[in-house]
Amino acid sequence: MSTSDEQARRDTREEFQRVVNMAPATLRRWLDSEQSRSVGMTADGEKVSSPADGEAVGHHMGERILALKDTRQADLDEDDYQAMRKVIGYVHRHLAQRPNGELRDSRWRHSLMNWGHDPLAD
Repeated sequence: MSTSDEQARRDTREEFQRVVNMAPATLRRWLDSEQSRSVGMTADGEKVSSPADGEAVGHHMGERILALKDTRQADLDEDDYQAMRKVIGYVHRHLAQRPNGELRDSRWRHSLMNWGHDPLAD
């Protein structure tokens, strides 16, 4: 692997750690909640309003984030780095779409939390 490839991976790991600001135990509790399973969009583009609507892409990614956090750096592969870049992109895009008003119980915040980022923790 070239020096520039290793630097790109290092940058990805660092940014992933920065945007995923929820501790693994906190993210696990959140993902286990009904609120977590009641927000987002399915892979087919359907809105999720309850657990019966299917699993949201973000909820699935939250599970992947926990697995990534539990993986040793030396064992990370290109699929893992691709998933990290997807999380980074999602968080940055959605932070730019911050709504006005109360955020604590907003779908916007809950969706970000499924992706490991609690905007109220910033």
